[in-house]
Amino acid sequence: MDAQELKSKTPDQLQEQLVALKKEAFNLRFQQATGQLENTARMRTVRRDVARVKTILNQKAAEAAASK
Repeated sequence: MDAQELKSKTPDQLQEQLVALKKEAFNLRFQQATGQLENTARMRTVRRDVARVKTILNQKAAEAAASK
């Protein structure tokens, strides 16, 4: 997931994306705990994608606050 791609989305779309990523992270943790996880690198990418989405959401909130 690219930061430029995220910047073009609305805050509502970003919130939906964040919820989906958190669900995926939960499922990956569950798979790891049960020994079913094959691609361990996916956990890292999902965690970083969550951080990216949160960062963009915070930037958009700061811009909205500054413009008022």
